[in-house]
Amino acid sequence: MASAALPLQPVDLGPVIASRRLWRRRLPLQQIEPTLTALIEGRQPTIDPLPDDAAGYRFQSCPRAFIDSLSRRLPGMAAGRRQDFPRHYIDMTTGFDAHLARFSGKTRSTLRRKTRKLVSENGGTLDVRSFHRAEESEAFFSDALPLSARTYQDRLLDAGLPGDALFRAEAKRLAGQEALRAWVLYLAGRPAAYLYLPVIGDTVRYDFLGYDPACASLSPGTVLQMHALEELMAEERFRWFDFTSGDGAHKQLFATGSVDCSTLVMLRGEWRNRLTLTAGDAIDRAVDRAGHLADRWGIKARLKGVLRR
Repeated sequence: MASAALPLQPVDLGPVIASRRLWRRRLPLQQIEPTLTALIEGRQPTIDPLPDDAAGYRFQSCPRAFIDSLSRRLPGMAAGRRQDFPRHYIDMTTGFDAHLARFSGKTRSTLRRKTRKLVSENGGTLDVRSFHRAEESEAFFSDALPLSARTYQDRLLDAGLPGDALFRAEAKRLAGQEALRAWVLYLAGRPAAYLYLPVIGDTVRYDFLGYDPACASLSPGTVLQMHALEELMAEERFRWFDFTSGDGAHKQLFATGSVDCSTLVMLRGEWRNRLTLTAGDAIDRAVDRAGHLADRWGIKARLKGVLRR
């Protein structure tokens, strides 16, 4: 299949400014997301019929040409909240040493320095523990969930590591099938960063990464990412590491390639849905313009820091 039609998911379409959601409107959406392999091979997603209890579709990380065709293919539906981005990935077949060799000497030195700094802060050891097996699943959530609650993704966007019973049961099921990789990095015995990666065939998917904002100066997320990549490549089992939707410096740093993608929401054509999308798009455009000005004036990073506290 070129795409996976996932179960209905509640999606919050409230607009976000500087990682802070202004208001909430959750709608059950049919999510359609192609696999990374399908994207690389150029296969088009399939569109399943919309269930009666769904408010619309969320086409997640689909080819841009496909997204451009949706208004014609789904007449009468309201479209909005489009995001264009490169979907980054790592070719895992090169091995870890060859992957590091792709970086400039300055970048390799910076990554090593980050690791040394964190190790020094932790008394000379790198304390990273894996939780890949089913019997380790609950221990992972016990340590990762309180940490996730401290991240700005959880506090402001409701996008932290899920902790509900269904998600935890699914994680345990995946681990029992050797289809989950999870780690926690500790500082002074306390969780400082976590990484949660489901495995789909020969692809490792980057689903959840979080770190304690109080430890941000020690780059625990970057150090954990490096450690995880080294262990994953040593398994010699995986073809791709899929960074999924969205751009970012972290993804750009580690990626070996990308595919141009877009995400688009299409809702049933009733007036309230159209208003939700129109208002959200208008705010997004205003935020983008303000962001360009803030970049020009050199204040964007400081504003983000204030809003994330």
